[in-house]
Amino acid sequence: MKKFKKRKLDIVVISDVHLGTYGCRAKELNNYLKSIQPKIVILNGDIIDIWQFKKRYFPKPHLKVIKQLMSFITSGTKVYYITGNHDEMLRKFKGFRLGSFEITNKVVLDIDGKKGWFFHGDVFDVTMQHSKWLAKLGGVGYDFLILINTFFNWCSFKLGYGRISLSKKIKNSVKSAVKFINDFEKTASDIAIENNYDYVVCGHIHQPEIREIQNDKGKTTYLNSGDWVENLTALEYKNKQWKLYEYEKDTSIQKLLNVEVIDPEIVRVESNNALLFKELLAEFNIEQPLK
Repeated sequence: MKKFKKRKLDIVVISDVHLGTYGCRAKELNNYLKSIQPKIVILNGDIIDIWQFKKRYFPKPHLKVIKQLMSFITSGTKVYYITGNHDEMLRKFKGFRLGSFEITNKVVLDIDGKKGWFFHGDVFDVTMQHSKWLAKLGGVGYDFLILINTFFNWCSFKLGYGRISLSKKIKNSVKSAVKFINDFEKTASDIAIENNYDYVVCGHIHQPEIREIQNDKGKTTYLNSGDWVENLTALEYKNKQWKLYEYEKDTSIQKLLNVEVIDPEIVRVESNNALLFKELLAEFNIEQPLK
């Protein structure tokens, strides 16, 4: 069997996965995670969609994503879980650390001498601040649209056509949505410039982007990791450069479907899991149960 060598990265940023919903593209995300070997993983919010979580729907591909993230942790990769609005229940656990895993609301990193500010971005969403019920209703409607889109694409593939995102087309054609995205990017960048951050890295709006934004006080690089519902994108940092990864443009990743992945860093996973469990017990002052 042929082997597929993982790509080494300094930082990878993933957001808006929405595990537990019909729209989540977990198979593709799992393929991507298996193809990389990052030093730092930043999960920038809405990884598990607690708003719309249903016990009856959490299929194997979704579990495999969690398993792959756990393998990063057990191998010593630093993993930050930044909370978003769809997984806001985790905000009560802010500051929780377990091995190389940490739950937080924001992260500030020194990246080759430059300051990077990472946060989900829902703090800028007016509907989140004043009408949370409306935002949740919109989330349900969005998930229903994704479900319709899934059926539409199934029919499209059967007829020999490609995939199309109805929700993406609607969002990109509605003027109010376009204005919201522009305002979001400007607000995040203005605050970053005010606080002398070289990079401001968000998620939330499902709109992947890397661009320099400036105002009369200075400039910053605005980055958005997009999502794993419509765009299937991530942010990657290597050799002092940020790049926007697009799954659907990565022809080499299709090899992962039929090849064995080289995984030199993840060794003795079972023993590492045992150590992780012991640390968890110690965190809560629980004695190791007798066998």
